[in-house]
Amino acid sequence: MRGPNTDGTKVPFCNAKEEISARVETSEDDSGQERPDARRQRQNIVWRNVVLMCLLHLGAVYALVLIPKAKPLTLLWAYFCFLLTALGVTAGAHRLWSHRSYQAKLPLRIFLAAANSMAFQNDIFEWSRDHRVHHKYSETDADPHNARRGFFFSHIGWLFVRKHRDVIEKGRKLDVTDLLADPVVQFQRKYYKISVVLMCFVIPTLVPWYIWGETLWNSYFLASILRYTISLNVTWLVNSAAHMYGNRPYDKHISPRQNPLVTLGAIGEGFHNYHHTFPYDYSASEFGLNFNPTTWFIDIMCWLGLATDRKRATQSIIKARKARTGDGSS
Repeated sequence: MRGPNTDGTKVPFCNAKEEISARVETSEDDSGQERPDARRQRQNIVWRNVVLMCLLHLGAVYALVLIPKAKPLTLLWAYFCFLLTALGVTAGAHRLWSHRSYQAKLPLRIFLAAANSMAFQNDIFEWSRDHRVHHKYSETDADPHNARRGFFFSHIGWLFVRKHRDVIEKGRKLDVTDLLADPVVQFQRKYYKISVVLMCFVIPTLVPWYIWGETLWNSYFLASILRYTISLNVTWLVNSAAHMYGNRPYDKHISPRQNPLVTLGAIGEGFHNYHHTFPYDYSASEFGLNFNPTTWFIDIMCWLGLATDRKRATQSIIKARKARTGDGSS
């Protein structure tokens, strides 16, 4: 979805290098003096998040050493937990609750909420609200992970600072009545900390130890810490790499790109130029059957009767849009 900064007459980023170096606001005024808001921006670092993320990634690096020592079932379990984690974000917080691109019955919503707690990326309400802000005000100060502020900021740096005041202000003006009316969303929000402890750390750790005798040490670092760290970075790549690297066959006037590598890691979320052009499409891609495990999952849920009302952009609309605003690539 085009943000207010893209008026169709100006391409916001000509290439990745330009995008990474783009600066939305400078730290000096016209007289060369440091602006007060720049000083405040530097003081808004959330050091707790910086320390915790550093420790988490150090733990993940250490976990790599444990891979040869772990039982094969433990590695398979860690990957299975990764897939559940990813679905909690892609099929849950993203395509269902943020965009309402399909409808899910209660059992599926409960499953996706539990998987979302395993992802530990903020509760569904906050994730969906901020994502709607991201789409409506993409690449502006109201965008929580504004890619104009560089790769590092859009990947992880946005979590190291307080939200820009525009993110908070615009977020308050969005219609989130559908999220407030969903009892599953509200239940998860109310008991989020407990659900995160259980789903993200306790259950992934205890299952290998209890069922096939893996050590708690290996279980914790592989199925919890390493799996969690990888899932975070895969999601963040959608905010960073998929906004900087790739082609734009659907709308060359917006930043999001088609990025095959992100698609592989994020189980179908890398068709980002398409997604921002047609955010209501449940498949988040024109070619849902190429490699889009999230779309496959939703299709299976529909076959089982747990999901309905899948929304799609028609081929005529897609072709017309590509011809009008695309960059000519396929």
